[in-house]
Amino acid sequence: MPTIPKIISVDDHVVEPPDLWTSRLPSKYRDRCPRVERDTAVFNFEGGVFSYEKGVEGGEMCDWWLYDDLVYPFPKLSAAAGFDELDVVPITFDEILPAGWKQADRLVAMDENHVDVSVCFPNVLPRFCGQAFLEREDKDLAMLCVQAYNDWMIDEWCAGDARGRLIPLTLIPLWDPVAAAAEVRRCAEKGSFAVAFSENPYPLGLPSIHDKDRFWDPFFRACEETNTIVNMHIGSSSKMPTTSPDAPFSVSSTITFSNAMGSMCDYILSGTFVRFPGLKIAYAEGQVGWMPYVIERMDKIWEERGDASFGIDLPDPPSTYIPGHVWGCIFDDETGLKNRDAIGIDQICFEVDFPHADTTYPHTLDVATKICREAGLNDEETYKLMRGNAIEAFGLQRFGITE
Repeated sequence: MPTIPKIISVDDHVVEPPDLWTSRLPSKYRDRCPRVERDTAVFNFEGGVFSYEKGVEGGEMCDWWLYDDLVYPFPKLSAAAGFDELDVVPITFDEILPAGWKQADRLVAMDENHVDVSVCFPNVLPRFCGQAFLEREDKDLAMLCVQAYNDWMIDEWCAGDARGRLIPLTLIPLWDPVAAAAEVRRCAEKGSFAVAFSENPYPLGLPSIHDKDRFWDPFFRACEETNTIVNMHIGSSSKMPTTSPDAPFSVSSTITFSNAMGSMCDYILSGTFVRFPGLKIAYAEGQVGWMPYVIERMDKIWEERGDASFGIDLPDPPSTYIPGHVWGCIFDDETGLKNRDAIGIDQICFEVDFPHADTTYPHTLDVATKICREAGLNDEETYKLMRGNAIEAFGLQRFGITE
């Protein structure tokens, strides 16, 4: 039976407090910046698409996020922890676990769940890498919103009693790589060394990782120079994989890993790690069971057709760019753990996904014990998965976490 150390979760979420932006932005933006308004809602789920209508008589009461032209109800699935039934009904802040958005309650929930340290992605309003700000027309206001979120994340959510337990993960202005680089450096000076980014910026209307003009290089350079890890959550391209418009949600839920799979190929085969040998990336909820074959396939293509004319211009086999560069993040991937030698046990981290629907809370210790036992991990491997690899990937020594 493996010994499970206190867990470092590299993928949790924080529900943004209703006053995060209204309390930080100039008063002239009070009626335009992100804010919460309680009103009724009716909803429909048809053809795999959710639709909501605000202010309808007889509808369910919920909290709505408003931001310029954005009108979006608070979805139950974004704070599902503690609910016995999962559905798409919008809810209010009064109905969710306080640990979803209140620091003191989060720390208690972590203690109860055998979790020592947590990295929290954004959740409802920004989405997983700040797409909401990219999509708004007023980029001056959007930039202020990004900075306000980052200041709150560093100075409040991860400060005080949470110092060294809640690790800051900040956002960038996706539309401007130079400004993004400046924000990475600003946040690093304030004590944040993890940033959220899109698994694939192309569906967001942005240049791809393969862009010939190297659009993203200023951002990557800033991350490398500040030892800031780039974190990409499944769905951060605002696009989830499916097979057809009428396929049930269970199909998409099964193949979500394919977003991370394509992204890893992009980063390695684009030569990004050749240009930035110190760059580190991590795939939240990407799982790792798919990695052994993809690594093998990339190496075979490089060996058989590894010339620039075929689109592969790497001095070394693709597999050599995994160690120290790419971390996969899992919560229940026993297949991946059984094939850990093909991936590298040092490149796999553990996540809890609190308070989302996939969270293992409040049974995380049981889940961790089960997957480590069934994969045959010894105590050293278990420590790396549950704790040690996260310390290395996220540079947590800077927060006093050394073992």
